[in-house]
Amino acid sequence: MVPMVFAIAVVLLLCVTSSKLLYRYGVPTLLIFLLLGMLFGSDGPVGIYFDNYVLAQQVCSFGLIFIMFYGGFGTSWKTAVPIAVPAVLLSTLGVAVTAGLTGLFCHFVLHTSLLEGLLIGSVIASTDAASVFAILRSQDLNLSGGLAPLLEIESGSNDPMAYMLTMVVLSLMSGDEIAVLPFLVKQIGFGLLIGFLVAEASVYVLRRINLDVSGLYSILVIAIALFSYSASEFLGGNGYLSVYLVGIALGNAKLPHKKMLVHFFDGISWLMQILLFFVLGLLAFPSQFLQVLPMGVGVAVFLFLIARPAAVFGILHFFPFTFWQKLLVSWVGLRGAASIVFAIFAVTNKAYLNTDIFHIVFLVALLSVSFQGTLLPWVAKRLDLVDNETSVRKTFTDYQEDLSAQLIEFPMEEENPWVHQTLSQAGIPKDILVVMIKRQGKAIVPKGDTEILPGDILVLSGMEFDQLPLS
Repeated sequence: MVPMVFAIAVVLLLCVTSSKLLYRYGVPTLLIFLLLGMLFGSDGPVGIYFDNYVLAQQVCSFGLIFIMFYGGFGTSWKTAVPIAVPAVLLSTLGVAVTAGLTGLFCHFVLHTSLLEGLLIGSVIASTDAASVFAILRSQDLNLSGGLAPLLEIESGSNDPMAYMLTMVVLSLMSGDEIAVLPFLVKQIGFGLLIGFLVAEASVYVLRRINLDVSGLYSILVIAIALFSYSASEFLGGNGYLSVYLVGIALGNAKLPHKKMLVHFFDGISWLMQILLFFVLGLLAFPSQFLQVLPMGVGVAVFLFLIARPAAVFGILHFFPFTFWQKLLVSWVGLRGAASIVFAIFAVTNKAYLNTDIFHIVFLVALLSVSFQGTLLPWVAKRLDLVDNETSVRKTFTDYQEDLSAQLIEFPMEEENPWVHQTLSQAGIPKDILVVMIKRQGKAIVPKGDTEILPGDILVLSGMEFDQLPLS
């Protein structure tokens, strides 16, 4: 027990300190976590032998739940609405086009079977949300023309399509009968339905529940995220789509203790990214990269230069984006953890594979994060698409410095739950102060034992009043 705890502490310290040292040179933090995992792995100097694909799949799938949730939680719906249509098209049709083109390239140029080529294309077709979120936000890199929310919405919502395509191809390869259209409809339909229902119920509960311990709100939201994922998966829907929708709903709703939730889930998201990328690095055998190097580099170059740009330029042609904006969107097609996790799905599936798809995809993701991710700020500046006026951060906490205390008058009606309670018993939120009570034209200085009566007008001071009880 003690050696394992010590090892975890060392890994976390190395991740944090190394990212702090290399961040100034523009090295993506996620690449650092991945490389540290490889150093600790079987071929690294530490030499921890780890080849349990099933365990890695479970750990990474769990981590992706929180990464996807916080990705939605930190996206401003107001900034996302204008670019929602092109973002959704990129996350669906764009993924299909990328998968199809890459699959054909693998079949005709790299001489894989057609299905195995399409499997490789499907696995690496989606832009990785963890990579995009982390690079844009850690670099505080806002892109002009609404490109930042476009990329965040696309990367946050395109994993379901890549997952569905991967499962369809694996079913065809293993000889299982699968009705493609009903499968896709079920995945998307239940994913959207469960996400919407859980989001509506969660906002309603969080606005009205009054927990005595503020830290329990974060525990409650964790339970909500896990429930939305598991309920959708149980019914055959896509759990990541559901949890992403719930994240968007909660992140854009006015909730009590919002600042605390933002800080909490920011930390949880980074912890999950460290865990996810470190485990994936641990699972890799760098000694096998030489065998897959030609195919991995070939797939990466085709994906970066042809497949991704073809999908982006084809779809965004119908929207008012400039050539340089389309070029930047093409560049930010980062591949990362999600693609590697989908490759693990392929390895653990009963379908017979002739290629080492895990290490091929791992190499593509490694090249993408290290090359595209590192050069992203430089490319954006060269294309003159950096918005220096506003921050890319869209969460509540990013605007807390703009908030100032304000006074409001809150009338007390008979059905209000505060009526006939003393100020100390009423459960008034701690960040709201009762400055004065107006009663029948007189001003009353409030005390803890002052009883609230029907017809009173409470003068409240605070920054957020969304947690006030509805009459």
